[in-house]
Amino acid sequence: MDSRLETVRDTVLARNPGEKEFHQAVIEVFESLGPVHDRHPEFLEGAVLERLCEPERQIIFRVPWTDDAGRVHVNRGFRVEFNSALGPYKGGLRFHPSVYLGIVKFLGFEQIFKNALTGMPIGGGKGGSDFDPRGRSDAEIMRFCQSFMTELYRHIGEYTDVPAGDIGVGGREIGYLFGQYKRITNRYESGVLTGKGISWGGSLVRPEATGYGTVIFAQEMLKTRGASFDGQRVVVSGSGNVAIHAIAKAQSLGATVVACSDSAGYVVDEAGIDVELLSQIKEVERGRLTEYAARRAGASHVAGGSVWDVNGTVALPCATQNELDGEAAAKLVSNGLIAVAEGANMPSTRSAVSVFQEAGILFGPGKAANAGGVATSALEMQQNASRDSWSFEHTEQRLTEIMVGIHDRCAETAEEYGAPGNYVVGANIGGFVKVADAMLAQGLI
Repeated sequence: MDSRLETVRDTVLARNPGEKEFHQAVIEVFESLGPVHDRHPEFLEGAVLERLCEPERQIIFRVPWTDDAGRVHVNRGFRVEFNSALGPYKGGLRFHPSVYLGIVKFLGFEQIFKNALTGMPIGGGKGGSDFDPRGRSDAEIMRFCQSFMTELYRHIGEYTDVPAGDIGVGGREIGYLFGQYKRITNRYESGVLTGKGISWGGSLVRPEATGYGTVIFAQEMLKTRGASFDGQRVVVSGSGNVAIHAIAKAQSLGATVVACSDSAGYVVDEAGIDVELLSQIKEVERGRLTEYAARRAGASHVAGGSVWDVNGTVALPCATQNELDGEAAAKLVSNGLIAVAEGANMPSTRSAVSVFQEAGILFGPGKAANAGGVATSALEMQQNASRDSWSFEHTEQRLTEIMVGIHDRCAETAEEYGAPGNYVVGANIGGFVKVADAMLAQGLI
């Protein structure tokens, strides 16, 4: 790391003790930025990094709710509004037991750069709760969402902060949250949340966008080596919304996706994952992959273990942070891997990224490769602002243009700063410079 940035890094880590995911995200960005400060000393003079690493606002609140038996529960809610230099804060809400301030800050920090790379006028933020929706009834989830929004509503708005979904927050949860916002404010403010239902202000392609975008980014990386998804053997982690649509898109481009996973293990299907069956089990029935194996001839389920034990030429980690470590990365490389695109946020550990880069593997970091979701959320905001609704084809074309643009921006920036082919450097520098310029232009705020 550039010595000029070490003092700033050490200060950031000391001021945020115990937040290991946030530390990891900060260090990864800082390691890319030395060449930027050679060209732009004004960023150091203006303490841009110090300001960028300190959220503009951090909101923590309690969320009391009752279950179906009348018992009272109390969860903790978060919203970190990290940076608004480019536009209103934009980023999802995550409902999962692992959520704490460090997770939300890591996600929000990554969101700053991701949103900048899209070219859309949106800042970076993130939120969520340690509430676990798994096993809860619709009525319990509704009561939790209503309680959560009863506090959150005062901090958000279409020109202030626009949340969306993330792990544990899909169309059902967004609907309950929006209903409570409307009830409290007496305003039908469509642009305050994205990921809404199609019949009441949502955008076509939004459910597919993160998974589709990840594959589009990977396709552009493959093109730089004269390859494509056609004929590739693909391994995907996760089996939620992002994974399902990444599988569908990859297979539409000629790949065979042979494995995917959930928290209990993974399935191997050499004939190619049946997307319709997977979607029925995971999104409609909210079931487990064991049921996929039971209902799909030729598929097998492996309890526990790692999906990265399965041979593949392309890996799409779409589950959660730090799921793919150095040992798994080395195994993938030895088994013939040529490309990785992150559909989740920071799913590869630092050691895994090092293994991929040292082996010359094409590696698309999450802040670039999975930006399709937030890009399409911004397109939803556009449609809401103009009281318009676009066709699936038009919206998908806009998504494709944005993802190709992100790929090209990362590749060109990496080349410009002396790291050709390094998409991590390209994404970090490309996003940082855009935000830093805006911060300096707007004065000391």
